[in-house]
Amino acid sequence: MTVNLTRIYTRLGDGGETHLGDMSRVHKTHPLIEAYGTVDELNSQLGVALTLAELPAAYRPWLARIQNDLFDVGADLAAPQDAGRERLRVIPTQTEWLERRCDEVNGTLKPLKSFVLPGGTPAAAHLHVARTVCRRAERLAVACGEQASAEVVRYLNRLSDLLFILGRGANAGAEPLWDPGRFRDS
Repeated sequence: MTVNLTRIYTRLGDGGETHLGDMSRVHKTHPLIEAYGTVDELNSQLGVALTLAELPAAYRPWLARIQNDLFDVGADLAAPQDAGRERLRVIPTQTEWLERRCDEVNGTLKPLKSFVLPGGTPAAAHLHVARTVCRRAERLAVACGEQASAEVVRYLNRLSDLLFILGRGANAGAEPLWDPGRFRDS
C-alpha cells in the first residue's frame, strides 16, 4: 500500500471539519476523530520514549513495531465499516503479538504486592504516560460503539497492558509501589 503526501496543508479543515477515510466530512470533535487523534498522541509518546538512552534495548524494536501498528489502528478508526469496500483493519495476529510480548516480559518480573506508582526511571515514567494515553484511546474507541472495530479495542487494551509491563521492566525491580494510607496521619 502506497501513501503519497504531496501537500500537507489543504485548508479543508479550517471550518472545523475533516474527512474520514471514506471521504465523508465530519466535525473534528467526532468520536472517531477523537479516538484516532488520541492514538496519534500515543504514538508520539512512544516516540519520546524511544529517545531515552536508558530504555531497555529489547524494547526498541517492539516499540517501533507498535508505532507502525498504531498507524494501522488509526487507519482502521478513520475508515467507517463498509462491507462493500476492503479497508486496512487491525487483525487478531497483531493483538496476539502484543500478548506474547506481555507474557515474555511479565515472566521476568517479580509478582506485584501492591499497585505500581508511575515513575521510577525516566523510561518507566514515559511508558506509564503512554499507558494512560493508550487507556484513553481505548475508552474513546469503545465510545465509538460499532463504528470502531472490536479488534481495535482489543489491540488497545492489550497494548496498555504491555506498556504497564514494560514500565515495570524499565524499572528493573526498583519500582515505586503504593503504600495505602501511608501519609494520612502525617
